[in-house]
Amino acid sequence: MPFRFLRRIRRFLSDVVKQAVIQHHRKSGYVLFSDTTLRDGEQMPGATLEPDEKVRIALALEEAGVHSLDAGFPASSEADRIAIQKMVGVVKKPVLTALCRTVRGDIDAARAALDGLPGHKRGVSLFCGTSPLHRQFKLNKSESEILDIIADSVTYAREQGFEIISFAPEDASRTEMPFLCQAYQIAIEAGVTTIGFPDTVGFLTPDKARRMIRQIQDDVPNVDRVLIAVHFHNDLGLAVANTLACIEEGAHIVQCTVNGIGERAGNASMEEVAMALTLHEDQYKRKAKIDTTKFAPLCRLVAELTGIPLSPMKPIGGANIFATEAGIHQDGLLKNPDTYLPYRPELVGESGVKLVLGRHSGRTAVSHRLAEIGVQCDDNQVLGVLDGIKRLPKGTIINDDVLKGLATEVSS
Repeated sequence: MPFRFLRRIRRFLSDVVKQAVIQHHRKSGYVLFSDTTLRDGEQMPGATLEPDEKVRIALALEEAGVHSLDAGFPASSEADRIAIQKMVGVVKKPVLTALCRTVRGDIDAARAALDGLPGHKRGVSLFCGTSPLHRQFKLNKSESEILDIIADSVTYAREQGFEIISFAPEDASRTEMPFLCQAYQIAIEAGVTTIGFPDTVGFLTPDKARRMIRQIQDDVPNVDRVLIAVHFHNDLGLAVANTLACIEEGAHIVQCTVNGIGERAGNASMEEVAMALTLHEDQYKRKAKIDTTKFAPLCRLVAELTGIPLSPMKPIGGANIFATEAGIHQDGLLKNPDTYLPYRPELVGESGVKLVLGRHSGRTAVSHRLAEIGVQCDDNQVLGVLDGIKRLPKGTIINDDVLKGLATEVSS
């Protein structure tokens, strides 16, 4: 009897502390970033990561300031379990969470993988299909059976010592709203600290996503006791827009991936969401609790280790973001970088603007580059070099040697 009493007291005190932390986050005005590059991102065909590579990315994400890491699905593979264990004691600031189905065996596997972490730094992310499609064809379960499964798994996770427990209804965006809200209410009553809203097949629009988050906040009676997280896939190219719409409606946590990698068309891109918040704080009235100056190196690291190359046009991390060949743009950038940039390269960890010389370049950029490499030319010679550039065969890379050669030709 004394042991049970003490256990109840400890649980009560733990719940008081958790509620204090949750309310602090709800009132802070900050958006917390939960990264799922190591789990959902790795599910992208061809993006397999070895355990040590996951640790490298996890440390880079820690340096960028992510709040939590969706570190893997330990019940699904031994490699995930090993990767998570390698992170324990090495990755110290973010919360490490393990993905679990609403199955006790998955929760046991998560507990084993996260063994050694203090309770406030380890968590489980439980998921269970709730849409009619999932109930009928995937699970063959009734609504009441689904609710019982949710309550049982959350309760079991608490009994296993997890202080941080998230529940996400898989295919939430295609679940009937009354049942979706009921599932959240049951999960909160059982003791979750976060409820997730995943657009599993990426079919929502910003307006619909916004309305669903608003209705969840209006119709789930105990929603003020948890944090709300959103997770969007990019099948319509709207994952970032949907995420931002939900932030405007009060979502506290956004789950994203670096470079937007993930299944099918990928996930919401962490760096794009964060930069939109940073540049438009006046609109969103929220701050991104993340260090944007780490983005460019982080994007390159993930591309290198996953083997999934970045498009040159990829926002934030693409090779062309701070590069231009257009003469008018080059002239403006040399006078003031802000003339043709939404933000300075240094804000995302890049060194500066790159003026690419080619057929579309103007004499200002050519003169600037010649001076940088120590070649003195008058205005007529600069025009001669520019004419030479435009006559070069298609595909010629105009490096410094080529430029010097052209300058020598017009000077002789």
